[in-house]
Amino acid sequence: MPKLTIDGKEVEVAPGTRVIEAAKKLGIDVPYYCYHPGLSVAGNCRMCLVEIEKMPKLQIACHMTAADGMVVKTNTEKVLKTRQHVLEFLLINHPVDCPVCDQAGECWLQDYYMKHGLYNSRLEEYKNKKPKAVSLGPTVMLDAERCILCSRCVRFCDEIPKTSELGFIERGDHTEIAVSPGKNLDNKYSGCTVDICPVGALTDKDFRFKIRVWYLREGNSICNGCSRGCNIQVHYNIDRPHHGRERVKRLKPRYNEHVNKWWMCDEGRYGYKFHDINRLSEPVKRTKESVTPVTWDESLAEAALKIQGSAGKTGVFVSPQLSNEELYLVKKLFQDSLKAKVILVSPNAEGYQDDILIRADKNPNSKGAQAMGFNYEKDAAEKFIDECDAGKAEGIVIFGQDLLSRLNPAKVQSALSKLKWSLFIGTNQNLTSETVSLVLPSATHVEKDGTFTNFEGIIQKFDKVLEPAALARPEWLIMADLARHLGVHWTYEGPEDVFNEMALTNTVFAGLTYEKLKAVGEDIRTMAAPTIPALQQFDEIL
Repeated sequence: MPKLTIDGKEVEVAPGTRVIEAAKKLGIDVPYYCYHPGLSVAGNCRMCLVEIEKMPKLQIACHMTAADGMVVKTNTEKVLKTRQHVLEFLLINHPVDCPVCDQAGECWLQDYYMKHGLYNSRLEEYKNKKPKAVSLGPTVMLDAERCILCSRCVRFCDEIPKTSELGFIERGDHTEIAVSPGKNLDNKYSGCTVDICPVGALTDKDFRFKIRVWYLREGNSICNGCSRGCNIQVHYNIDRPHHGRERVKRLKPRYNEHVNKWWMCDEGRYGYKFHDINRLSEPVKRTKESVTPVTWDESLAEAALKIQGSAGKTGVFVSPQLSNEELYLVKKLFQDSLKAKVILVSPNAEGYQDDILIRADKNPNSKGAQAMGFNYEKDAAEKFIDECDAGKAEGIVIFGQDLLSRLNPAKVQSALSKLKWSLFIGTNQNLTSETVSLVLPSATHVEKDGTFTNFEGIIQKFDKVLEPAALARPEWLIMADLARHLGVHWTYEGPEDVFNEMALTNTVFAGLTYEKLKAVGEDIRTMAAPTIPALQQFDEIL
């Protein structure tokens, strides 16, 4: 293990560690543009130059490997003056259009100029003009004038999706990024090129000119788009009332070494609009004659009355979009107490998946559903719908699933019409929610707390980022209130209580506590899969 000294502080690092990473361990910020820990080293921005004893010239910290006895200085007069020169060089042709640039407020050129630049400009000549607002593909726009040629986007496309759409054209100060002839930047991870662009050269078409970043707040969460469970940041605006407007403005990947590293796919990135669009806003009672809004107490009381009157003749369509805690309560209330037939709807395991992040299973918690004993059985949903159509069932509870679009719509419509009652608990309007007799609006996962278990068995906590839209409530609270109306009195004050009870009764979660998961979530870089022997029984990935 080499030991080196950086700015008078000694640090021991693993063999092969770059000097720039060794400095980070000491809390020393060495500025850089082209370096990225998830990509190969290019060393072309020269911003991370440092002074190393016994070496006659400054060295780039991103490429230099730490060696035993090495003495590094990052703040000498020579280093600081060189940083000014590098910034001056990078800004020679960079347009001063910060007021209209989407990157303003999170631009590394702005930040580093204020910290390491602050020089008087010596330039009087005109800047080179390059193409502006160039569409590279369906999601990314290029402003070539702003590009500092760090090559991060080029290396990303070469090394992560391995699609190689981008490259350099021209020479000298006329060099610019461009797509290869006959190609578009349309790989399934193209949005990551915007994430890693340190300036405003690559912008996201979906976010472009939508809102200034200093009006955004952020919260940590988990992507629910597939069974990978990528760690994400939710960027949102709460300065205005909801009133049908988007609150969630964009999603960004959050580093987790064991799950998604620095990346996320475009499908997960741009699938955020369901948090605000077409939301169910209040409990609704539907009859043949009318559709009437009702209060939560009225709706829960009626639902409890219907469920009690159909003892043993109720079916529950459970969703792997629910958290572990909510799945546990479904089992405890509907399966164990009410003896209802619980059906896990297919996780669509035959879709596209790759070797990077994307999983065919488009649900975040299929593994958690398995852990609760909800195993997917082929044709189980169709068989129960046939039973409903034949008059063998009286009621049905549907958690978020749009059965009318997933199954035979004519058969589902016929079955629902023959039931005495039907209850939909979900976040968004769909064909099924527009057909059932009682609708209860639920919160999306960014509007509540809980845990998901990804396809590898990694249990991850997600936190409440936003208040539930309109009158929506988390499913765990809906079930707790429903249980109370059914005469079952639970004492849960939140998902934490449910999880800790679950850990005592389910071997998959044995030894874990909600507080441990919460502590790990605060330092996401240390998160590792729990070592639980019981997870071995779920080796088959949906």
